[in-house]
Amino acid sequence: MFNKLKEECGVFGIYSEEKEENVAYYTRIGLSSLQHRGEESCGIAINNGGIITFHKDVGLVSDVFSQSVVDELPNGKMAIGHVRYSTTGEPKKENAQPIVIRYAKGNMAVVHNGNLTNAVELRKELQENGAIFNTTSDTEVIAYIIARERLKVHSIEEAVMNTMKYIKGAYSLLIMSSQKLIAVRDPQGFRPLCIGKLDKDIVFSSESCALDIMGAEFERDVKPGEVIVVTNNETKSYDCKNGQKDGLCIFEYIYFARPDSTIDGINVHRFREEVGRCLAMQAPVEADFVAGVPDSGLDAALGYSKQSKIPYDMAFIKSKYIGRTFIQSTQTKRRSQVVLKLNPIKTTVAGKKIVLVDDSIVRGTTITRLIKILRKAGAKEIHLRIASPKFIDICYFGTDVAKRDALIAVGKTTEQIREEIGADSLEYLSIENLRKIAKASYRNGFCEGCFTGKYPIEVPDEIEKDTFEKVF
Repeated sequence: MFNKLKEECGVFGIYSEEKEENVAYYTRIGLSSLQHRGEESCGIAINNGGIITFHKDVGLVSDVFSQSVVDELPNGKMAIGHVRYSTTGEPKKENAQPIVIRYAKGNMAVVHNGNLTNAVELRKELQENGAIFNTTSDTEVIAYIIARERLKVHSIEEAVMNTMKYIKGAYSLLIMSSQKLIAVRDPQGFRPLCIGKLDKDIVFSSESCALDIMGAEFERDVKPGEVIVVTNNETKSYDCKNGQKDGLCIFEYIYFARPDSTIDGINVHRFREEVGRCLAMQAPVEADFVAGVPDSGLDAALGYSKQSKIPYDMAFIKSKYIGRTFIQSTQTKRRSQVVLKLNPIKTTVAGKKIVLVDDSIVRGTTITRLIKILRKAGAKEIHLRIASPKFIDICYFGTDVAKRDALIAVGKTTEQIREEIGADSLEYLSIENLRKIAKASYRNGFCEGCFTGKYPIEVPDEIEKDTFEKVF
């Protein structure tokens, strides 16, 4: 949806001693399963005997990796892949990942989900010491520091652990050297990362849904602050958390992750359904049916319906063949595409009182447009229920909420927002109820900074994602 939140990125990796001819194929399956996390660009790097070959471009996985392209990729024991939405660095081909470098100790490829909070300072320091960058992505900063540290120590994993002392913020990483595949999750665990097995092969993915789809067995989530090193199909784990508190992004459950994924022990569909149930108790209303905004509002709408006993129905039909509108280059294109993507079912909507459930209101333009579409289709009343608290602050860790003045809830009451978007009533899930649902499912901490302004770690001033283009 135009002006909806944009996803972060998705990473996938495989280490195979037996399926060398299939690593590109499995990586493409994994990336296709993670496509919802980023639609701007994608890429795959394959390690064949220490030689890293890669292919990446702007576009969807299905476009960049046609069967003919995959067939031309080499065999290899390791592969990593990435789907990208840009949070630092513009959506250009040169910023597509994996980032592949050749340095004194050999070849290395890196993929990254998240956002560094100290990338500007690190990049400036590196450039002042002679570093030359080919991209404007913070992932290249990470790759450069790993390469630098590798010259000081005896192994790539030592270099990675040293790098963790310098970088701050959100990073779920996969790093492929000439002989090893390494998975890293930042000490707060801002972004998800899990490990599974495909027969004897080791597989890493941002979400468990990718493992399910390729027939791999989910083993566990990579722990916050954990470094896992794979060599010869065997894994070794290192704990680099150093006592820091957890900060998994709560919005992974509300919006980002696929409903069929399980992250840190919580099933996404069940979490969203429980949010809907809680909304029904917190903000009841008389209506003819409950509907969700496709796709991320559907699970919460189902929970609202079950709890309230109001029938569940479809208010919109979603086209399966139009990409996510946020990647369009202009507001006019985004607005036209949202009309093409969601079409109201007039016979269902006309003359009805509707409870419409959505995951969030960020800037407000999308939901305003959808309410107008339902009004035009003949809806009698539209009672909007939001499956998250108000967005009142910036996300520094890989979500596209970079400026407070772009957020509709800043400085406005709920009634003022309701009037602006045109709903008959509006209720947000309270932060207290969100915490109750989260704590009932997961004992460790979450990052809820976008709702409260309080973050698990120190954060910088506002930084736009094209900072490197402007500063350097």
